[in-house]
Amino acid sequence: MKISFMKMSGSGNDFILIDHREPFLKEGHLKDFIRKVCRRRISVGADGLILIEPSEKADFKWRFFNADGSEAEMCGNGGRCVARFACLKGIAGSSLKFETLAGILSAQVDGKRVKLEMTKPFGLKLDKTIFVEEEQKIISSINTGVPHAVLFVEDLEGLDIIPIGRAIRFHSHFSPHGTNANFVRLDRDSELSIRTYERGVEDETLACGTGAVASALVAAFKGRVNSPVSVRTRGGEVLNVYYEIEGREVKKVFFEGDVHIIYEAEMWEEAYQ
Repeated sequence: MKISFMKMSGSGNDFILIDHREPFLKEGHLKDFIRKVCRRRISVGADGLILIEPSEKADFKWRFFNADGSEAEMCGNGGRCVARFACLKGIAGSSLKFETLAGILSAQVDGKRVKLEMTKPFGLKLDKTIFVEEEQKIISSINTGVPHAVLFVEDLEGLDIIPIGRAIRFHSHFSPHGTNANFVRLDRDSELSIRTYERGVEDETLACGTGAVASALVAAFKGRVNSPVSVRTRGGEVLNVYYEIEGREVKKVFFEGDVHIIYEAEMWEEAYQ
């Protein structure tokens, strides 16, 4: 069976998108299918896969999967990609809503520019001391649809992110589900640079939308930035984060950036065998 799909990128975070409103993939084989098609060099390759399904609550429902086949509640860059995909395919208009495990999200699509309203973040914890690889680290955390740890550093480029990111991701402080780990540098007023180790991908990615939002919000609660915040990703693109906070509560948060279509094609059975 040949499967139609679109490959898209949000700030260097790349995804396989499949219109699954008429289901054809078997649930019991789904995890194995996703792991195989997300392999780079020997299949399509991607950070994750998105299925578009019917919804009784919104324009459509998405199911988001990491490259390892695990299903996640939310992915910001994936959310921007699926919004543009739905608009291009006539599934929804330029102003749309879609259902996720984290709640219903809304988006505005203007060409390749997409602005996504996030679900209300929760679980803010500032400046907690934990030991990572026998070193004391001061880490903040917040859930922006998925859990994120945020660590401010001065030498962002020289940081060996994989071992420390993995250690934070699996740290007992964030058990049982683990966390994404973001390393953030304050460049100037309301401008941040970020590197992210992503749970599920188990590697550094070129961008993480929920991580950009989490980092901007933590910086805001620490009094270091004002809305809007410009967040430069590892891939070089700048995401804009807009928020309204009151005390220790986030009233609204949006983030905006470009979404790129890489190609549209059909994958053969050999891609997932």
